Amino acid sequence: MAFEGLSEKLSNAFRKLRSKGKLTEDDVKAAMKEVRMALLEADVNYKVAKSFTAKVTERAVGSDVMESLTPGQMVIKIVNEELTALMGSEETKIKFASKPPTIIMMCGLQGSGKTTHSAKLGKMFKKQGHRPLLVACDVYRPAAIEQLKVVGSQAGVPVFEMGQGDPVDISKKAISHAKDYGHDIVIIDTAGRLHIDEKLMNELKNIKAEVNPSEILLVVDSMTGQDAVNVAKSFDELLDISGVILTKLDGDTRGGAALSVKAVTGKPIKFAGIGEKLDDLEVFHPDRMASRILGMGDVLTLIEDAENKLDQKKAMDMAKKFQQNKFDMNDLYEQLEQIKKMGSVKNILSKIPGIGDQVKDMDFDDRQLDRVGAMISSMTIKEREDPSIINPSRKRRIAAGSGMKVEDVNRLMKQYDQMKKFMKSMNSRGKDGKRKRLPGLGGMPFGGMGGMGGFKR
Repeated sequence: MAFEGLSEKLSNAFRKLRSKGKLTEDDVKAAMKEVRMALLEADVNYKVAKSFTAKVTERAVGSDVMESLTPGQMVIKIVNEELTALMGSEETKIKFASKPPTIIMMCGLQGSGKTTHSAKLGKMFKKQGHRPLLVACDVYRPAAIEQLKVVGSQAGVPVFEMGQGDPVDISKKAISHAKDYGHDIVIIDTAGRLHIDEKLMNELKNIKAEVNPSEILLVVDSMTGQDAVNVAKSFDELLDISGVILTKLDGDTRGGAALSVKAVTGKPIKFAGIGEKLDDLEVFHPDRMASRILGMGDVLTLIEDAENKLDQKKAMDMAKKFQQNKFDMNDLYEQLEQIKKMGSVKNILSKIPGIGDQVKDMDFDDRQLDRVGAMISSMTIKEREDPSIINPSRKRRIAAGSGMKVEDVNRLMKQYDQMKKFMKSMNSRGKDGKRKRLPGLGGMPFGGMGGMGGFKR
């Protein structure tokens, strides 16, 4: 996950501060030295790292902190605030045109994920009730137009293309088409290069001059670290970009780009790509990202993911089954499918406060969910509805049908029984006559995740 190494090093530095009842100026400076080293190792720009730690130190050695009952916590609070400020203080929304269509020009180097993120953005806007149109202006890269048509189709967003024509002319005609057919957002997928060159920049400047976009979004690969920041700086100097989309923030990125882009260019990160699926695009919230970096979780994003990606009717139906203690293998299978919609298990758990530090050392293999699903799929309808009938011979058949071992099936059955007992205890009434069940248990598909770590191949 993004920032994993940085989060671990910051946690170690702050653990030393929290263990002390009273802090000295030397304690703070020693901790900030560790923080600066952690930032540099995360590929944060040197000037940004130096300025950041200087600001934190200046605030942290004040009397309000030193004389506090919990000085360690006060320093962490200051770091959280400064991290948030470093990345932009608050989310920066898309600037919509007063008269449609709103024109968004996507730019970036080849291989940054520009075409895919054009479709992701289109799908996000479509979910919000807009009528986006994708425009194929990458006329040089082989199969680029076809790629946009494929991802556009998957996103349910139409694509305007004129083959290998002039990108400026294509952009103009696409906007006329959008006005004629009622599209209120036009997303122009421009050409990229393996490096910044004069021909690329002149073409982009000509498109900008002709269509006057409301937004110029630069797509950069966060895995490239400081190179991503340098690319952002170059594009900004020539095009005056309005914001950045950072891709691959779900990968093993050190996070330097996310922490440096705003400080170096002055332009905000507006969106973050967090996976390969077209739904894997998040609005970038600096305060939430700072919270994640410091291992404090990100409940708000988790809730939004649940609201956007889970089937709310199925969640309500599941909640009723939990209340009535009528949970069967079909329901467990449905829960697994809901979990997969929200991304990797490790990423989900990392957003829960207090779990971040525990999760980073755990070895989660999301294929374990598929293996559990395969075992359930190998059961008959009757077995799924009434798992109590599954005897040793049935277990052998289920194991053979799913490519698993009998002990794996036994483990699944044991976990299912534990979940049933848990639900029964949560639905039982206390002395006050009220149910003891956890509120909203059925709305979030975490019931059976705790024991899924046992299925490995």
